[in-house]
Amino acid sequence: QVQLVESGGGLVQPGGSLRLSCVASGTIFEINAMGWYRQAPGKERELVAGIIPRARNAMYADSVKGRFTISRDNAKNIVYLQMNSLKPEDTAIYYCAVGPASNPLKYWGQGTQVTVSS
Repeated sequence: QVQLVESGGGLVQPGGSLRLSCVASGTIFEINAMGWYRQAPGKERELVAGIIPRARNAMYADSVKGRFTISRDNAKNIVYLQMNSLKPEDTAIYYCAVGPASNPLKYWGQGTQVTVSS
């Protein structure tokens, strides 16, 4: 029904940048919210950034405010996460998710690994 494919993860040095992309496909009628989650080993899943396009609003976890930016391209069904000034503690698997506004969101991608290390 809905498929989300993340890309753009990888290994980056502290202070570096990455841009994650998530391409959505399939039939879905209520993508009212979209977001990026991450989960590091031994840590709980965390909502990193979320956006409700209808409300023209975005939110960010305190840990990434000022460093990460969520954006979207509605025409191409893509959601991005621009990550700047990366820190080792940003290391995690990052997941794209969409669905009706809720936390957690309903539809998830497979995840992409982000590793920040010198």
